[in-house]
Amino acid sequence: MKITTKLLVIICFLSLYSCKKTDNPDQSSFPDYSKRENWLSLPNNITKEVDIFYVYPTAWYKEDSSEPNFCAINNPIMLIGSQMAFDRQATAFETVGNIYAPYYRQADAEYTLSLPEDERWNVVGSIPATDVTNAFDYYIKHYNSGRPFILVGHSQGANVLLFLLKNYMHTNPDVYRHMVCAYVIGYPVTAEYMNTNPHLKFAEGPDDTGVIISYNTQSPSLAPGGNIVMADNIGLVINPINWRRDETLATTAESLGSYMPIDNQGNCGMIPNFADARINLEKGVLECTSVNDSSMFNISGAMGLGVYHSFDIPFYYYNLRENAQVRVNRFFEYK
Repeated sequence: MKITTKLLVIICFLSLYSCKKTDNPDQSSFPDYSKRENWLSLPNNITKEVDIFYVYPTAWYKEDSSEPNFCAINNPIMLIGSQMAFDRQATAFETVGNIYAPYYRQADAEYTLSLPEDERWNVVGSIPATDVTNAFDYYIKHYNSGRPFILVGHSQGANVLLFLLKNYMHTNPDVYRHMVCAYVIGYPVTAEYMNTNPHLKFAEGPDDTGVIISYNTQSPSLAPGGNIVMADNIGLVINPINWRRDETLATTAESLGSYMPIDNQGNCGMIPNFADARINLEKGVLECTSVNDSSMFNISGAMGLGVYHSFDIPFYYYNLRENAQVRVNRFFEYK
């Protein structure tokens, strides 16, 4: 895979990539998910017993203020950015399940992040969450065939999944019983959210099922409030290397490898012993101490020095892959 610096940044909340402006989306009508062109990934052959339903992070931004705050389903910037995100994130799970990934009309990152937190939540909960919920419902009714599934989302995609978990799983408990787990990464899952949604559970270890897995990665040098993704939230966190909920350090020696650029052209590959992980309970984040802040900023610094948002999945790519299989195995043991 080949990633330029600009294309790498696009999968963060903010992007430097530019492309031609498209027609305004029709916000009064929903995408038709019976059409293949409205899916980023739709398997031709079902080869595994489990499905992955993947929701990509922000892959689009407004080129000027006259554009609407939501993109069209076929916006070319989003089409490019979503594929780049897929290659760096969803592929971690390709050995575990058949990957389904819908396109959806995204909210502009700069506009969304400029809003107070409650308004930001409502923006993502409108068009983006409605599209993804419709896509998931279509997937369940027409593609799933009763197979267990894993939800995976990052950044705006993780935010969208919180709506799906809150609403759809609450009203469709038979579907929820088939959920192996949900990787809701790069957006804070708070104690308040869990308390107001008692039908959901947060992960406690490496192999519990029907649970939410979440963390947001940053440098330990980052001051409280310095991570724009977190805002003022304290997130619930599980360590993606040792799968503990306490502050025990998981060293680079325990890591199964990261999926990172390996040359000046942006080609990615496995780098062993790269990223460690320690939970900071006070901040509600995952801290990585083994990487260089400046080096990471030079690769993808859209969120600021010390914010490792775009590396949430690549840092722990191979541990996430192994963990997904562990949870799948345990799910089938219960069956």
